[in-house]
Amino acid sequence: MNIPIYQVDAFTSKVFSGNPAAVCILEEWLDDSMLQSIASENNLSETAFIMPRDVQFKIRWFTPKIEVDLCGHATLASAFVLFEEKLFEDNTVTFESQSGPLTVEHLDNGLLSMNFPSRRPVACKKPEMLEEALSTNVVTTLASRDLLVILENEEKVSNLLPNLELLSKIEEYMGVIVSAKGNKVDFVSRFFAPNAGIPEDPVTGSAHCTLIPYWSEQLKKDKLHALQLSPRGGELFCENLSERVVIKGKAAMYMKGEIYIPRLRSAAELYRYLQLRRSDGCTDVYRGERES
Repeated sequence: MNIPIYQVDAFTSKVFSGNPAAVCILEEWLDDSMLQSIASENNLSETAFIMPRDVQFKIRWFTPKIEVDLCGHATLASAFVLFEEKLFEDNTVTFESQSGPLTVEHLDNGLLSMNFPSRRPVACKKPEMLEEALSTNVVTTLASRDLLVILENEEKVSNLLPNLELLSKIEEYMGVIVSAKGNKVDFVSRFFAPNAGIPEDPVTGSAHCTLIPYWSEQLKKDKLHALQLSPRGGELFCENLSERVVIKGKAAMYMKGEIYIPRLRSAAELYRYLQLRRSDGCTDVYRGERES
């Protein structure tokens, strides 16, 4: 089985910046363990698997360790592939996901506009080891799927050198968003999710489902300009729509090719096959057979 694979840099207009995501287009769903094995092999913060379904597409996202319920940059990358490779005729595509329908519109100015659910954070108790893990004072903490940590200014966000081992002990949340008011943009952020296999995510669309409603309320404005201050960096154009948020960005194609998957349908089957071969005293490597 050959699976088309694309690697796209999201939330940037040029390669070697933004957030790289892998996009795999499937004809049918593979076993979950195989999807996870592919994502682990890709070793990117997210691999998106998309499959046509009527006039829409089904989408799932995997980090190197786990499946997640929402991912912005890999959704942006998936839509970019469909539009760039002319695999979809309309200028708006809808993905069915664990988080409900997600639409992505290709705008005339080259931006891709994603409509996502809002995840408004609520005030929460500061985890005991948080300031030690971040080596800085925290202004306030709020929670949604992720822990949102507000720092005093942009410089503190930019200069942050977190202790990821300590940060991984905060297990109630998928990830930790660190944010502050920006100097030249409305707000800046960084995102860490060591428990999901992501030490630092370069640009995190799903985190902005939490950041947008928070900063919209703080700054008393609905249209926002944001930067994610990871080493690769990323730029996002955002809008608060109350129950939904709009996140806009560009993308750049880095690589496209194929993954060759043996006839065995799952990683578990392959593992069992190899174990049986070893128990029989065989040391040859299983190479699979190409399907016609």
